[in-house]
Amino acid sequence: MPSCSPDCCLFQAVEIVKVWSEDGAGKVVEIPADMTSRDVCQLLVYKSHCVDDNAWTLVEHHPILGLERCLEDHELVVQVQASMSSDSKFLFRKNYAKYEFFRNPLNFFPEHMVAWCQESDGSIPQSQLLQNFLNSSSCPEIQGYLSVKEPGRRSWRKLYMFLRRSGLYYSTKGTSKEPRHLQLLSDLDDSNIFTIISGKKLHNCPTDFQFCIKPSKVRSDCKELKMLCAEDEQSRTCWMTAFRLLKYGIVLYQSYNVPQQRKSNLSPFTAPVRSVSENSLVAMDFSGRTGRVIDNPLEAQSAAVEEGQTWRKRSQRMNVLGSSSPLHPSSLSTVIHRTQVWFHGRIMREEAHKMIIQQGQVDGLFLLRDSQSNVKAFVLTLCHHQKIKHFQILPCEEDGQVLFSLDDGATKFTDLIHLVEFYQLNRGVLPCKLKHPCTAVAL
Repeated sequence: MPSCSPDCCLFQAVEIVKVWSEDGAGKVVEIPADMTSRDVCQLLVYKSHCVDDNAWTLVEHHPILGLERCLEDHELVVQVQASMSSDSKFLFRKNYAKYEFFRNPLNFFPEHMVAWCQESDGSIPQSQLLQNFLNSSSCPEIQGYLSVKEPGRRSWRKLYMFLRRSGLYYSTKGTSKEPRHLQLLSDLDDSNIFTIISGKKLHNCPTDFQFCIKPSKVRSDCKELKMLCAEDEQSRTCWMTAFRLLKYGIVLYQSYNVPQQRKSNLSPFTAPVRSVSENSLVAMDFSGRTGRVIDNPLEAQSAAVEEGQTWRKRSQRMNVLGSSSPLHPSSLSTVIHRTQVWFHGRIMREEAHKMIIQQGQVDGLFLLRDSQSNVKAFVLTLCHHQKIKHFQILPCEEDGQVLFSLDDGATKFTDLIHLVEFYQLNRGVLPCKLKHPCTAVAL
């Protein structure tokens, strides 16, 4: 049998992967067998001319099972594809919450759910929480009630659970954690954790906060899936985050640090970065010879209102004679927002909720859409403290000019782009600043 040439071996190592965008369009890419999820995302960002803010991810989607999960950045895409069934596919989507637990760990791990297997007097500071998860020699433990779907049936059973490095256990006697009362429900090494899509309809889930542990070898057999339901969003997020940390440990932290390391050594697939973060945007006063950061909240609020009025005056259009010409309702200002990544047109409230949930439910995640109840109005959908809120943006007319406001006319803007830029800098009447645009990209 003739030996394989280096060129032939190189050709054989290339695999075909198809990735789908939110609008149903697909893109076929050829990748080497050792290409990670992060590398594929970088390639798609480059090919699709997206803004690279390190929030893009590949999603493993199983429509028949009703499951999906975000691949970890270090996972090999070809390897994951080999374990997927023919009906499953990869989606290209943003996930702003991918590493949010490294930035705000206390928001992800409620004290009543965190226990320590190590003997302690309870004096371990919360700031040491992540170190205990990342240190393989420590024994962090998550505990609490979960509802478990009984195999082959549509009924559920509520049990007290313990998540450890060795696996997920349930107690056969109340909340006891004695070894003789613990039964292993699932290990971590050969399993992945998924979000359940339409869980109430498919699996009769008792709550909306469902998730699933799926053995890697399982392709389409529902009987081997471990269907679970938490009591609220915070506890579900805690269980799923802890599962990832206990399974991958320090590898997640290394992946989280990669974007910072890449700043000085950009990869060939990196697109220009333009990110807007709450930490980098502050209220400023430029009335003097040099700029000054406004520390006083009352002064900042006053400056915010004044800035909104200034922007409104500045954007008045001039006609050919040099005089002010009021905007006509059909002018550019009433349609220019439709070119923005955060505007999603005539989607329903339920679809807006779904998009926010899929992209991470972090503070400041937002989108704008047409109002369903008022054809002339718009709606700002915003996430804050894992809750999704809606704010109506109403048009108003002043001196024949169409303006937009979401605070009953206190602050007005000539178009929605000005409005969004203003609330990225100033919280105003909102619970938090606009930080992350909810984006759908066309591949």
